[in-house]
Amino acid sequence: MKYRIKEDSTFHLAIVVLLSLIVTACSHTVQVEGNYPAPVGHQFPLSVGIYLSEDFKNYTYQEDSEDREEWKINTGRAQENLFETVLGSMFINTISLSEYPKDVPANVELVIVPEVRELQFTMPRETRVNIFEVWIKYDMNAYDSQGNQVASWVITAYGKTPTAFLQSQEQALTQAINIALRDAGATLYTGFEKVPELQAFLSGKVRSASLQEFKVKSPQAE
Repeated sequence: MKYRIKEDSTFHLAIVVLLSLIVTACSHTVQVEGNYPAPVGHQFPLSVGIYLSEDFKNYTYQEDSEDREEWKINTGRAQENLFETVLGSMFINTISLSEYPKDVPANVELVIVPEVRELQFTMPRETRVNIFEVWIKYDMNAYDSQGNQVASWVITAYGKTPTAFLQSQEQALTQAINIALRDAGATLYTGFEKVPELQAFLSGKVRSASLQEFKVKSPQAE
């Protein structure tokens, strides 16, 4: 009888180990790292605060649907690097804010707050094409120095990569995400002044600066 109990315990342990191995084999973890080049070009004449929340800096997407393997994808550090790099090159002065709306420096004219709306991806077996595809959507929010919302717009980014020359699915998906993040950075840079509310805000700042310059020069002209 004692032998029977030991035999059952060994069998149950083997089942637990086997199930653990199956779960591990069907789960994937992706930690996206990335360094992104700063765009070179015209800088907007603004002093801007950048607030990246803890949720944004630690963003992790988890896929646990019944018809897919389990995926855990962390893009937080990569997108933090991206937004700090791109926004840091777009304005004459940028300040990283540890809190918002508290403790905003007096010289900050605009505060930009990005948020991840969603991340989606497709795998080769789903599309019957040997590529991974990734879509990332960001909600962008801009506030003036008083905390009033100036603008709200959406950035949609896309990336894809073939799996043929990569060693694993994780590598392929990581590369596709990095391509999507670069696309997000390019869209942010080229699309900023196309947002109507931001156009109006920038025009108002330019007019105000021109008027101030005129007032300073006028007494000298006299």
